[in-house]
Amino acid sequence: METNQKKAYSFTGIRSAGLVIIFCFIIAVCIYQFLLGNPANFMNNDPNNHPLPGNFLGTIYKGGFIVPIIQTLLLTVLALSIERYFALRSAFGKGSLVKFVKNIKEALTAGDLKKAQAICDKQRGSVANVVTSTLQKYDEMERDATLSKDQKLLAIQKELEEATALELPMMEQNLPIIGTITTLGTLMGLLGTVIGMIRSFAALAAGGAADSMALSQGISEA
Repeated sequence: METNQKKAYSFTGIRSAGLVIIFCFIIAVCIYQFLLGNPANFMNNDPNNHPLPGNFLGTIYKGGFIVPIIQTLLLTVLALSIERYFALRSAFGKGSLVKFVKNIKEALTAGDLKKAQAICDKQRGSVANVVTSTLQKYDEMERDATLSKDQKLLAIQKELEEATALELPMMEQNLPIIGTITTLGTLMGLLGTVIGMIRSFAALAAGGAADSMALSQGISEA
């Protein structure tokens, strides 16, 4: 089908989001270890000590293992969002989509299918692919004298739906992953808060007053 050939013109996006996540995780770990964990961010140049007063990078580093996980999620969302931006721009085609639709309408009003096809070939993209397939089916139905008008309309509509179904997966690709990771980012942030609270109360239990010890130990166990 001509639509399959036209799809080669379009940017199809990143198909393996797993590789993106792994790559972003490696970058996040490097940022955590070498940028946030830089000894210059801490007292006596020791990451085990407290961060220097007002040092934001050292403070983030003290967030612990949850920090590179959140950074991985952030970098992944940014990478896939940029990828989706270019993929959707490619789906629109080379020129203005409004002008493309206007030119197609003018060509069809004049009954010039070849001009309409040429406009699609110039525009490219997913929208042009769908229009191309529909125009080809329309031309085929025009030359078929064995079918009724309703049968022809049904065949054209079916071709339009099939062409659209071929293009939609590329346009929707990675969107569920972006939504899932966005939700996970919020949950991981809450998890980091909970872990920090537990550790704080655990430390308070170890060195606090007798009255606060029982309370802090209970919260730590929770």
